[in-house]
Amino acid sequence: MTSTIYDTNLDKNPANYQPLTPLSFLERAASVHPDRTAVIHGPLVRDYRDFYARARRLASALARRGIGRGDTVSVMLPNTPAMLECHYGVPMAGAVLNTLNTRLDAKIIAFSLDHSEAKVLITDREFSATVKAALARSSVKPLVIDYDDPEFTGPGERLGAMEYEEFLAEGDPEFAWNPPRDEWDAITLNYTSGTTGDPKGVVYHHRGAYLLAMGNILTAGMGQHPVYLWTLPMFHCNGWCFPWSLSIVAGIHVCLRAVRAKPMYDALADQRVTHLCGAPIVMSTLLNAPASEKRPLPHTVKFLTAAAPPPEAVLAAMKAAGFDVTHLYGLTEVYGPAVVNEWHDEWDALDQGGYAAKKARQGVRYPVLEALDVLDPETMQPVPADGRTLGEVMFRGNVVMKGYLKNPSGTAKAFEGGWFHSGDLGVKYPDGYVQLKDRSKDIIISGGENISSIEVEDALYRHPAIQAAAVVAMPDEKWGETPCAFVELRPDQSVPAEDIIAWCRQHLASYKCPRTVIFTELPKTSTGKIQKFQLREMARAHKAAG
Repeated sequence: MTSTIYDTNLDKNPANYQPLTPLSFLERAASVHPDRTAVIHGPLVRDYRDFYARARRLASALARRGIGRGDTVSVMLPNTPAMLECHYGVPMAGAVLNTLNTRLDAKIIAFSLDHSEAKVLITDREFSATVKAALARSSVKPLVIDYDDPEFTGPGERLGAMEYEEFLAEGDPEFAWNPPRDEWDAITLNYTSGTTGDPKGVVYHHRGAYLLAMGNILTAGMGQHPVYLWTLPMFHCNGWCFPWSLSIVAGIHVCLRAVRAKPMYDALADQRVTHLCGAPIVMSTLLNAPASEKRPLPHTVKFLTAAAPPPEAVLAAMKAAGFDVTHLYGLTEVYGPAVVNEWHDEWDALDQGGYAAKKARQGVRYPVLEALDVLDPETMQPVPADGRTLGEVMFRGNVVMKGYLKNPSGTAKAFEGGWFHSGDLGVKYPDGYVQLKDRSKDIIISGGENISSIEVEDALYRHPAIQAAAVVAMPDEKWGETPCAFVELRPDQSVPAEDIIAWCRQHLASYKCPRTVIFTELPKTSTGKIQKFQLREMARAHKAAG
């Protein structure tokens, strides 16, 4: 590369270059707004001065135990103050935070502990049975620290030699933590669901966490001092990086151990919550709550949701209830949400069909994502922006993971051609907005025709008796495979399968309509996503039995 006058004697130095890290957000919040409330958990209220001091205590206590750069600290915690402190205190010690999915079984937890070579495990008493079994299975023997949350009154035992508050007492609230040596240093480790084998360990770096946290503030329209309700699990993509985002604007974290309608409505009303996030199941919980548990909202509340776009009827019900819904899209490998259905005011004037069509799109890239496109995975060329031609949605930029831990072949495959391959199939419209049509593994190929399960599900969700639906491929001797619909009806509703199939024929081409309808409770992950791999097995079993 040819040197220019701008490359001479203009080098990086400590005065003009510092590694980006979201840890600096909490330091600033504690300095500028020390007395402002940071965390609410039941009757507990903590300000930013205390939040920062406790994070430094945690970092200090870990450092005194020899925990440092590149060591893994695993945590099995619900949405509690300790979980927030771990998002700062663990990386302040130079270590890497691994937030474990609290709904997983002992076998997967043991795999994660071993694969990450965990040195410390901080675990909530609620999950002691699972963790105890996991520790018995695992090869590593981490230092176990119990978190005994006063808000939890259920059964459970302590597994370690020390409780969390005792451990923090060992630390120095004035601990002189150091930022990462390099912003490319790992900050967290998140395991994917592992539905088709061992989970993959997705590694985030400080730079990406800093940028995505900033992107959240812009995308969510967060001004100074928002009030954020924790309905999204913090173990999921580090709560979409919101544990770090809130410190940028000195916001309030309202913690919830579990997503239940009454405590959600109470928090929304009493704490004057301004923002919350969650899968569509959170919306369903709010909308389907009994009248005795609902409370009027003090103002419009922003609700950020991911996964499939909410059905039109759900969006209308949420708006009527006082929520402003923004649709996001992303994956664990891109720090959670990196795409937003950024709304144009003029779209409000569209007719019902046009409005719904705009709402159904996943959208455009976050301001902090450099590139989003729909490419032909064979040629790696962009598909035409015609809203019809199918391709794979791909990402490129600073909020894409470092890679998969100890999995060079998986990392190379994911980054083939210089893009992150999402595995999601979609189309691109002339205005650049992307819309998902399916996961590559969920496309139904019937008689040589591609059928989008999402399109069939959209038709089902418009049926007034249907609360939830999912469509997968069922083996078929003649067509290869045909759509099979799994349906949850609304309470007190009854409708025969024939009527549902007839409904689909009114809204879809005949070849796209399900040939089979199975009424059942849909299996979901801990974050509310429907587990289609289970439904595919159920469809195969149903076919074999029939």
